[in-house]
Amino acid sequence: MRNYIKRSIAVCFLAITITACSSNNYLNSEQLHYLEKQATRTLQEIPKGAINIPRNVNNGADKWRYVDYEDWTSGFWPGVLWYLFEATNQEKWKIEADKFTRELTRLSVQKAVDHDLGFQIFNSFGNGYRLTHNEEYKKVILRTADSLATLFNPNTGTILSWPRSVPNLEWPQHNTIMDNMINLEMLFWASKNGGGRELYDMAVSHAQVTMKNAFRPDYSSYHVVVYDRNTGKKIKAVTHQGYSDESMWARGQAWAIYGFTMCYRESKRSEFLEFAQKVTDVYLERLPPDLIPYWDFNDPGIPNAPKDASAAAITASAMLELSTFVADKVKASLYRKKAEQILAVLSSDKYLSKDTNSSFLLHSTGHKPNGLEIDASITYADYYYIEALIRADRLQRSEPLK
Repeated sequence: MRNYIKRSIAVCFLAITITACSSNNYLNSEQLHYLEKQATRTLQEIPKGAINIPRNVNNGADKWRYVDYEDWTSGFWPGVLWYLFEATNQEKWKIEADKFTRELTRLSVQKAVDHDLGFQIFNSFGNGYRLTHNEEYKKVILRTADSLATLFNPNTGTILSWPRSVPNLEWPQHNTIMDNMINLEMLFWASKNGGGRELYDMAVSHAQVTMKNAFRPDYSSYHVVVYDRNTGKKIKAVTHQGYSDESMWARGQAWAIYGFTMCYRESKRSEFLEFAQKVTDVYLERLPPDLIPYWDFNDPGIPNAPKDASAAAITASAMLELSTFVADKVKASLYRKKAEQILAVLSSDKYLSKDTNSSFLLHSTGHKPNGLEIDASITYADYYYIEALIRADRLQRSEPLK
């Protein structure tokens, strides 16, 4: 296990920042009160009109910046509300979740403009259907999965991520970004709930091609791979939102951990489980002592570089699920313990927003090379944080995650 066990022991002694190395009630009344309080404040602040979905609170500000239903992050806020409904069983959260979820309906009848439909629709309608079995939600998901499938290129075997010109990506050649791994979940789900078998095949193909082309020999990930759209040949790999093309961008690696774990859950193909562990292990090896990654593991400004709580939350949630699939009990225990320790740090005074703003978490980084959302509160950090808390709570009670 290399240096993992030693590092785990060391982390447990960081009592100032890590308060729950031992067993913890992840959704106790105090924690739930905090989550509900913050979300209630957000609901009270949301403006009327079409631009009403919280996306981020920039460093130095105390109010959310809002976007409309077309923004790639639009599904995270209704997803947070669905998770609050799941955690509390209170009707008020179901009502609010439904309201914001339905705002995204138009995405299911529009032409796909990029890969983010999974983030948008499955986090909102997907969680809604999981909790309510509302047939209207199911229809929206199935329509959207078919729309996402139109971006699949059989020559490359992957879904086109950005169907437009992006600097350094050789447009009109075919680009596939690591974030796209998360959107495969909607295709897997649709294939099992009334959609065609071809949706499953597309998802498997996308993951296999990504596994082959988007990683370095040490299993750290590139952000983007560019393929020849006609031959499928790999042209190049770059790290668009990281420090450099050869650096390990924290959120990109987190997407890989989450994505391949999910792909194993949905397909039961051992290659995905093995790969999920490999991309997780290199992430854990490089974590700083406080377990929250800097926005890019290779930023030369470390330790004065920005942190990324969103990457930490994504990874914690993914590792909790990964721990349930790994047959090696020692390694499975390690993944779960590490995830719980990350959650403990995120739940400390250093990372909880509290009175700073109405989000759950501080200190996430969105797109540092473009100067956007640096050391900010971001809606997807909150989404994966509450998802991870619910997963940790279920595991503690020996309940299934889904």
